[in-house]
Amino acid sequence: MLKGKADKSKLPSRHVTEGPSRAPHRSYFYAMGLDEVAIDQPWVGVATCWNEAAPCNISLNRQAQAVKLGVKKGLGTPREFTTITVTDGIAMGHEGMRSSLASREAIADTVELTMRGHCYDAIVGLAGCDKSLPGMMMAMVRLNTPSVFIYGGSILPGRLHGKDVTVQDVFEAVGQHQAGNMSDEELAILERVACPSAGACGGQFTANTMACVSEAVGLALMNSSGAPAPYESRDQYGVASGEAVMNLLEKNIRARDIVTRKSLENAARVVACTGGSTNAGLHLPAIAHEAGIDFDLFDVCEIFRDTPYFVDLKPGGQYVAKDLYEAGGVPVVMKELRKAGLIHEDCMTASGRSMGEKLDMITGEADGRVIYPVDAPLTPTGGVVGLKGNLAPEGAIVKVAGMATQEQQFTGPARVFECEEDAFAAVKAREYEEGEVIVIRNEGPAGGPGMREMLATTAALSGQGMGKKVALITDGRFSGATRGFCVGHVGPEAAHCGPIALIENGDMITMNAVTGELSVDLSDEEFAKRKEAWKGPKATIYSSGALWKYAQLVGATRYGATTHPGAKNESHIYMDL
Repeated sequence: MLKGKADKSKLPSRHVTEGPSRAPHRSYFYAMGLDEVAIDQPWVGVATCWNEAAPCNISLNRQAQAVKLGVKKGLGTPREFTTITVTDGIAMGHEGMRSSLASREAIADTVELTMRGHCYDAIVGLAGCDKSLPGMMMAMVRLNTPSVFIYGGSILPGRLHGKDVTVQDVFEAVGQHQAGNMSDEELAILERVACPSAGACGGQFTANTMACVSEAVGLALMNSSGAPAPYESRDQYGVASGEAVMNLLEKNIRARDIVTRKSLENAARVVACTGGSTNAGLHLPAIAHEAGIDFDLFDVCEIFRDTPYFVDLKPGGQYVAKDLYEAGGVPVVMKELRKAGLIHEDCMTASGRSMGEKLDMITGEADGRVIYPVDAPLTPTGGVVGLKGNLAPEGAIVKVAGMATQEQQFTGPARVFECEEDAFAAVKAREYEEGEVIVIRNEGPAGGPGMREMLATTAALSGQGMGKKVALITDGRFSGATRGFCVGHVGPEAAHCGPIALIENGDMITMNAVTGELSVDLSDEEFAKRKEAWKGPKATIYSSGALWKYAQLVGATRYGATTHPGAKNESHIYMDL
């Protein structure tokens, strides 16, 4: 808590609140009911991704009010603003999914622009769905202000026939329905009970994965990501987050003091041991990029490889985020990692204390049900694995959580599709064979554009009972809810004439998550011959607008698919202007 009148001589808000020349600016502030005391205090942006698009974000505006109370308790002046979010569950399976990854950059950009334009001194960011979490954290690191992140919380699981159900079950039920194994009436009942509350998808899909990352990297208060969205205890974390950002401001602890190479490694460990979403392999390098840290897909996957998988969460396991919270949450998970020497304890956190100091305060232990002891894991290596080979020179990624070792190797002939719609139509019509490797290309960041997720296709395969009988690779992405041998982020993408652009039906593809191989049985000479005959990237319908602009700017998946040069090229830091 700040003591006495704040010294604004080095704070951005001085540019809009101090001196005679800022009288017009102060007029606007008085118009909104602020007084001299509020104007003289540090200004804190309270940024949310609230909207009415989906349950993920619907409670964020309520939680923001709690954050503002905390800022005021710390003698700061909170100013709430909202940015966009695209909810993957609604965008899934149609053209709207092209907007998803691009929205991550739009969130980071619009939060940056709002903070810059209004000269806020610090930020508390609230996010609830997939790309909004990394987008908000990217903005914090880019601005390098005192920053605290808070997750909106997960949805409660639905119940049907005595079992927990999630939206993943609904996606897979579509495949069962198509296969004639589920009636219209059964599907209608499931869709009505699967999502019973506000909050993000309940399994260890992308939102909950990145929520765990927010704690592990240090930007969120310990255990703040765990409580489900409907719990009123979330408001206590909101107040605490508002107070915490004022403490960081007083101590001049900024986002890049928290987000370091070591803290990113901590975050990657938590993704691996919880069987988190493959999308973390895209978002962690993007966050690192904002800090000027070299931490690409290969670095992430190296950590995944030597991290045990010991938290039993859907989609590969049995439990959901609520269960993890009740078992002690991320703090107990990190405490187990520390026992194995897999945590950097000297990293700073949003509390103003080191990670080691915070873990010393945790009394909970692994329950052996949701969180296994680190020395008795589900598997000795992480639930997410990186692959590389002549089909993916810049890498690829696969989620193996819940897969037996013998299921992590697959060789079969390619069946090539030029887009997700063609693949989904073929799957619906059962126009594929057991043992094949389904290849979906032209779905990368630039070529899609937008790097869509393929959940509709993979869920249909699972619903048809074919999830373990075929494999799938793409230069696009997979939802955190995807299961089966599904390899995404294949780089270089087809639009950049990566090897995936040159694959033909019948080519023999080998995928081995144990050895980290993704290769095709083609000689260098054959690749060169096909490359010479390549006719260029597949044309898209996006010749103007936001997605056209995104396609022109977006970089390689390996480095996070970012759209600007990053901190290595910056010539100033916002907080120091």
